[in-house]
Amino acid sequence: MTGGAAHGTAEPRGEYILPVRWAEDSGLDEFVHYLEELCAWIPVTVVDGSDAALFARHRALFPAAVRHIRPAPGTGNGKVTAVMTAARLSGAERLVIADDDVRYTAESLAAIVNHLDDADVARPQNYFTSLPWHACWDTSRTLINRALSSDFPGTLAVRRAALQATEGYSAVLFENLELIRTVKAAGGREKLLPDLFVARRPPTSRHFFRQRIRQAYDDFAQPGRLIAELALLPAVAGLAALPHHRRAPAVFGLAGAALALAEIGRRRHNGRSAFPARTSWFAPLWVMERALCIWIALFLRVSGGIPYSGTRLRTAAHSPTELRRRHEGKLHPNPSASPFDSQTREHT
Repeated sequence: MTGGAAHGTAEPRGEYILPVRWAEDSGLDEFVHYLEELCAWIPVTVVDGSDAALFARHRALFPAAVRHIRPAPGTGNGKVTAVMTAARLSGAERLVIADDDVRYTAESLAAIVNHLDDADVARPQNYFTSLPWHACWDTSRTLINRALSSDFPGTLAVRRAALQATEGYSAVLFENLELIRTVKAAGGREKLLPDLFVARRPPTSRHFFRQRIRQAYDDFAQPGRLIAELALLPAVAGLAALPHHRRAPAVFGLAGAALALAEIGRRRHNGRSAFPARTSWFAPLWVMERALCIWIALFLRVSGGIPYSGTRLRTAAHSPTELRRRHEGKLHPNPSASPFDSQTREHT
């Protein structure tokens, strides 16, 4: 990818959209350094929902090349509102959307932009740059996802035409899944890239604990997975009822199955280059976490939804059937109109 182009000049190869909404500025120096690197590679828009004082401080510290704007008014998931605010202002056809903890290199950024040559939305694979205990724990979830199907990262690349055709996507909880399903419902092609590794800074342990229930709630958008996870706690309770001489082998068998599944995910698509072996060993802990958290998420669901920024979100993501009803044919009305294969390239 060539150097970044200023906003408002000839159409750039792509644009980087970065939604932020911070209550404090910890880690700001490192973030500003990352922005400086990004601006050398691609035009950057930061959509900043922080309070007025922090917004002013960010404006003073961010590189001059960054387009620093407020999100438009909106309800629901503020990240979706921020992304669509930037997308409507963008002059680029290829948009890279990333959380504030994602860290591309010049090479991985160029790769994700180039993958939109033959796709409408592209999904890489995140990994943590360092691995404190809670990052190992969360990585085991990633590995199980890779073993069963694919993982959802904190970054995507999408063609602006896809967002324009559907007039955006709904501000639900699991916003990345909603974006992908919306583009596919309109006739677009998703490209899975489980061997394109994009770094992500690990969360604090406090943030990690805050995310446990929210991540479980996402599975209301994936009914098959939801049913399997709801069955985990009764299964564990059933183990407790076994005679002692059978209980220990059954517990070790369940833990071993979780570990083996994570290791399969770690070995797929060159995963060993990004995920150390010790991350697989946390899989039994993650399975026990999800066995409990999914029932808490169910309680929140029936009581009105999960708390989010002073409100409640009930919908994790809309079903593919519902989104096809709304958007089918909007992007590529018939097969001959699409320059891409409309089928997702699944890695299973």
